[in-house]
Amino acid sequence: MRSLVIAVLAIVSVAGPATAETRYLAYDASDRVTQALTRGVTLEADRGLFGAISVRRIISTSQRGAADIRRGGPDAVRRVLPTGSTETSIYAIAPEGDGRGLTRALCPAAEEAWLVLGRVRLGRPLTLHAVGRWPDGAYRHCVQLSYSWRGEWSMPPAPTLDDSGAPVGR
Repeated sequence: MRSLVIAVLAIVSVAGPATAETRYLAYDASDRVTQALTRGVTLEADRGLFGAISVRRIISTSQRGAADIRRGGPDAVRRVLPTGSTETSIYAIAPEGDGRGLTRALCPAAEEAWLVLGRVRLGRPLTLHAVGRWPDGAYRHCVQLSYSWRGEWSMPPAPTLDDSGAPVGR
């Protein structure tokens, strides 16, 4: 029995990364606050062997811009969420590329920012919380963003083009 369990675990550990697939999950802003900051987002995510979805990048659906996000962060991020929040998955916004701009847009004056997501599920609404760490070391809740499910892309969204065919925002 023990050797069977070891064999199954070995197969799963090797097959897990090999069978992970990249998904592009699109969401539309569903309230006024979210619409003021974004019209919508697309999450670049990996779906694992057992169906769990792990996000690795957030892409603006309507504008140019994408930021890498990495799973993990300090527990202090969860402690500043509004009472009753059920979201628990912390993702650090990478400061490289458009991540710095995303941090400034969501948490002005914060040195670092994190996104706290609930479980990402196909066909379901999504709530994100932005939490920042200020120069005084305090963690503060910045904004709650609410999205409704739009659909799944087979590839990342194409950049918006102007009348001449040039990408908008470059």
